[in-house]
Amino acid sequence: MINKYPLWKNISVVLMLLIAALYALPNLYGDDHAVEVTGVRGAKVSTAVLAKVQAQLAQRSIAVKSIILQNDTLLVRLQDHEQQLAAKAAIKQALNTQYIVALNFAPTTPAWLSDIGASAMRLGLDLRGGIHFLMEVDMREVVAKATTQIATDIRAGLRGEKIRYAGLVNLKEGVLVRFNNADAFAAGQRYIQKNLPQYTMQTQGELNLKVTLSEAQRRQIREDAVSQNITILRNRVNELGVAEPIVQRQGAERIVVQLPGVQDSARAKQILGATATLEFRMVDIDKVQRGSLRQKYGDKTDIFDVRRGGKTALKREVILSGEHITNAQVAFDEYNQPQVSIDLDAEGGSMMAAATKDAIGQLMAALFTEYKPTGEIDDQGRVKLVKAQDVISQATIQARLGRSFRITGLDYEEAQNLALLLRAGALKAPIQIVEERTIGPSMGQQNIEYGMQAMLWGLAMVVLFMLVYYRQFGVVANIVLMLNLVMIVGLMSMIPGATLTMPGIAGMVLTVGMAVDGNVLIFERIREELRLGKRVQQSISEGYDNAFSTIADANITTFVTALILFTVGTGAVKGFAVTLMIGIVTSMFTVIVVSRALVNVFWGGKKLKSLSI
Repeated sequence: MINKYPLWKNISVVLMLLIAALYALPNLYGDDHAVEVTGVRGAKVSTAVLAKVQAQLAQRSIAVKSIILQNDTLLVRLQDHEQQLAAKAAIKQALNTQYIVALNFAPTTPAWLSDIGASAMRLGLDLRGGIHFLMEVDMREVVAKATTQIATDIRAGLRGEKIRYAGLVNLKEGVLVRFNNADAFAAGQRYIQKNLPQYTMQTQGELNLKVTLSEAQRRQIREDAVSQNITILRNRVNELGVAEPIVQRQGAERIVVQLPGVQDSARAKQILGATATLEFRMVDIDKVQRGSLRQKYGDKTDIFDVRRGGKTALKREVILSGEHITNAQVAFDEYNQPQVSIDLDAEGGSMMAAATKDAIGQLMAALFTEYKPTGEIDDQGRVKLVKAQDVISQATIQARLGRSFRITGLDYEEAQNLALLLRAGALKAPIQIVEERTIGPSMGQQNIEYGMQAMLWGLAMVVLFMLVYYRQFGVVANIVLMLNLVMIVGLMSMIPGATLTMPGIAGMVLTVGMAVDGNVLIFERIREELRLGKRVQQSISEGYDNAFSTIADANITTFVTALILFTVGTGAVKGFAVTLMIGIVTSMFTVIVVSRALVNVFWGGKKLKSLSI
């Protein structure tokens, strides 16, 4: 029978619409402002912690909706954002650094919806509020470190092979190796070519070799620097206790960090932008005792400032650096002074044990290195960074050290920041913040309201037009339009990682127009068939069949465009592209399948002389 779907097809359409509606339902319930407390590195959130938090909140007269301890996580629901900030400050004061206290939004979705995995859409920074950073990796420092490594590799290799050379001259892009005679030159050339193939060699005169990084290695170094910095920034964001952060690459040398719910930009900049490393070296006691704390040519020691005042001399040999640190926690020593307790990996423990075996009674120093902006701009428009180094601790080695030891001599805030940076790891290359935006929760709520108003006004105008122009078929088009929006929201809620942003709302508004455009094409084709004198049922059937190719072509080309935007775009562009692609898929389904099903139910298989179209 013409214009009739089989029963199984109708049931399938209804089932798909019900599933979409079910997963879109949590978005009607909204969220509570909440504070989430979780343990760090095995620390348990117990009933004792719950009691301490309750007592602290009661003491501050902070009203809470509920406090729930579940799966080693304490969730405190509050009335509004101001109460949320006050509660976070109070809880952080009550607990030690073994716990992460994070601002969060707790959904009010009923348990039966949560049990089937239904949850509300994630909102982007522009809708929820928070801080946006655009960071740029300083590749000059990365390449400079790699260039310095060339000299180290060549020097160690030539000495190991007992190949005599006259000297090494550091160049901007590599190293110039000078040899004494032709035999040494040939032997050195063979060694570098065989054992150090990652470097490029060029002959400079008869007895000199210029060794530089290959172009492929330069590209790999830059890729590794950005990738490692992204990983470390994610670790630091986790230590800050931010719920649902976004850390992603943008372009060749930039990283986007979005921290929803965070309002303290100074603290975030201090932690995320710190390019901190730690080295352990022995103090040159003889030079310190002589008082000759001046850098001289040929010295095997370096002179550094001590953070507490004065200067000291450290041997150049590095005992251990920060990459071997697996954990760092703030504690208090026997004199109730803050200290940083450090744990090393197996290799680091062995290196520390070997270095301190015969050094009992000697001084070991912790050298802190960071890169700070100077405020000056270079030729490329970037802020120049200066390398700042100072000794934060000097302690006498009392016994052979192993995988655990401590750093003293810091105030509490310094110890807390140092422990956080050491746990998260040192950045591979310095980074600088080139763009910063702070969006308050009220601004985010305003964005939501404006976006919803734009969509509702557009929807109202489209609905009115369809009713007036297409009459009863306009009612079908409007029902399909509403179902399309429900399916978009349902799919956005079901897809892991999908985030709704302001450009995403714009994408939803655009799909409303596209869905209507599909219905207009179908209805106009039906009108055209009726004008040709064809029967009603035949006109409906041919109208849908003939319009299908046009609708498919238009939507497929738009989908390909959205896919390209998603592939090459970043940030807001990706948010728009995701929503647009989902909207195209749902609009094609609702316009071609759901609309046909409704028309079949109302008009299919009936003897009709005219249509209200």
